[in-house]
Amino acid sequence: MRTSRPARRTRRPVAQHARLTSPNPFGQIATILAVVLIVALVSGVSTAGFALWNATQTVADHAVKLEDDVQLPPTIGEIEGGVNLLLVGTDSCEGQDLKLFPRCKHDDGGERNDVTMLVHIGDSPRRVTVVSFPRDMMVPIPSCPDGEGGRYSAMSSQMMNASYMYGGLACTVLTVEQLTGIDIQFAGAIRWTGVINMSDAIGGVDVCVAGEIRDRHTGLHLTEGTHTLKGSKALQFLRVRHGIADGSDLGRISNQQQFMSSMVRKLQSGAVLSNPGTLFNLATTAMQQVTSKQLLLSESLANPTRMVQIAMAVKDVDYGDIVFVQYPTRYAEGGKRVLPLTDSADVLFKALADNKPIKLTGKTSPGASDSQTVKGEVTPTPSASPTPTGTASPTPGATSSPPPTEEAVDLPDVITGQTAAQVTCTNPQR
Repeated sequence: MRTSRPARRTRRPVAQHARLTSPNPFGQIATILAVVLIVALVSGVSTAGFALWNATQTVADHAVKLEDDVQLPPTIGEIEGGVNLLLVGTDSCEGQDLKLFPRCKHDDGGERNDVTMLVHIGDSPRRVTVVSFPRDMMVPIPSCPDGEGGRYSAMSSQMMNASYMYGGLACTVLTVEQLTGIDIQFAGAIRWTGVINMSDAIGGVDVCVAGEIRDRHTGLHLTEGTHTLKGSKALQFLRVRHGIADGSDLGRISNQQQFMSSMVRKLQSGAVLSNPGTLFNLATTAMQQVTSKQLLLSESLANPTRMVQIAMAVKDVDYGDIVFVQYPTRYAEGGKRVLPLTDSADVLFKALADNKPIKLTGKTSPGASDSQTVKGEVTPTPSASPTPTGTASPTPGATSSPPPTEEAVDLPDVITGQTAAQVTCTNPQR
């Protein structure tokens, strides 16, 4: 049934000062997705990587148009203003290895967004916040374009992961916009094989487990300690639920946030960005994921210049200003679904719209049993700055005044998460 588009909740613009299902372990795409875009972006900084991504027509041919999509003119340097980018991981069986995903032998043909994340990049000063939306959260789905000039009817209450099956990437964007009041300019989606290939290209990510994890659902077996995971092993770690903490999907999101935090530290450490061979491999792999339909980008994002601009905006953000949070929820009756806590979430999204720093006051996980143990914190190694020439000597006895520190917004304690500065370890199921 098609209908006219209903009015949506008023959306908060990005701060721009210049301008602008039921639980299913196989349905949990790795949240390497949240950083996959950045990986593809920074690969464009190298000459070889940019040459590959310069096959603009190839990328554009596979791009998806978002509703209200406004093409921003490319400029030299980092992107101006703030950025909101939606990234989803889907459970499609198309092009997947049946040995790794045996359930695909009985595929129903549907494709759901089992990982949904909003990446917000604030304007000056730059901060990055990644908001994960639980797949089992019951939300209204607005009227979405059907791709043939008509529209699907709006639905009052469905699981978040139904939005992609209902109307594709554009529908998931509209669903998150309606829920959060945030305007989203860019979007991308990745499938299982794309996750495996991209994690291989990065060379693996270090993860910490506080005890032995053995999960028959995903096949993951890890001993206590630190492990470097890539490929299918990384995907298992990001899909695991039954083998950690209280076995909930909410706990799994916290597990995924540990992976993302570790990956950010690896990217910024220079282990990736300073290695031309790794960058070339990343660019090649990313292009292959587009052409093999494992990675899908919105038209607004399918531009190598735009990608480099976004990458330049985030490459120097401090670990403490890169925050991973879960959209706050409460369990519905019966405990099989969760409901959004919109009043608490509004505090978060207002802070993002106002480009205010945020402070976590809650735990790393909303589950009954914490899925993460905080092991410590790290700080980036500052790069040496050359002493400027031709400057006047300081006046004897003068003191320099530090810039004023902006007061952070305390998030409600029901909003859980961690920063990229926090090193956490996954707790096994008790």
